[in-house]
Amino acid sequence: MRAVTVYRMDYTMKTKYPLGVVLERRKTERVNNYNDLLRLARSTFALDTADANNIIIDVSQARRAYLPEQARDCSVA
Repeated sequence: MRAVTVYRMDYTMKTKYPLGVVLERRKTERVNNYNDLLRLARSTFALDTADANNIIIDVSQARRAYLPEQARDCSVA
């Protein structure tokens, strides 16, 4: 799984504000990976249809692996 950060872009101030993360579960690269992640991010984080144009994702982070920590085994006494 890869974590990709979602940003809201303020084009007047030329700054981007982090909103959250979408997880890419695909193990292989496909044709529409970027478009599908962007569509998921916009449907999750956009306030309305006009705000969807301000939602962007960071493509450079899509290449890093996201490995969650494993839970500690509490069954050992």
